[in-house]
Amino acid sequence: MQNDEVTWFSLNHGFCSFKVKTKTQTFCRNDYNVTGLCNRVSCPLANSLYGTVMEDKGQCYLHLKTIERAHMPRQLWEKVKLSKNLNEALKQIDSEMQGVYPAHQINRCKQRLTRIRQGFIK
Repeated sequence: MQNDEVTWFSLNHGFCSFKVKTKTQTFCRNDYNVTGLCNRVSCPLANSLYGTVMEDKGQCYLHLKTIERAHMPRQLWEKVKLSKNLNEALKQIDSEMQGVYPAHQINRCKQRLTRIRQGFIK
């Protein structure tokens, strides 16, 4: 993905409004960022294949970004409603992302879902 590399080079070496630098690390404030870290793998702007889990009004959603929708910014992210049952939601993430998205991206989405669910419990 040549375009992803050009985008990342521009964001990393130039200006990114989501980037926050500290003495030890660089963070990302983009809502779609899975890890919160500013790096090539975690950047939702520099990856044409990207997925994340977000919570809206007590309901979790899987947001998926694919290359095919890049020419339509308004429809760039597909929103999939996840089940309230944690095991079913994890299976949904697997079924939606399997075969298209990298394994590390799937695992990060599952971790984020678990973290969000733990926040609901507290």
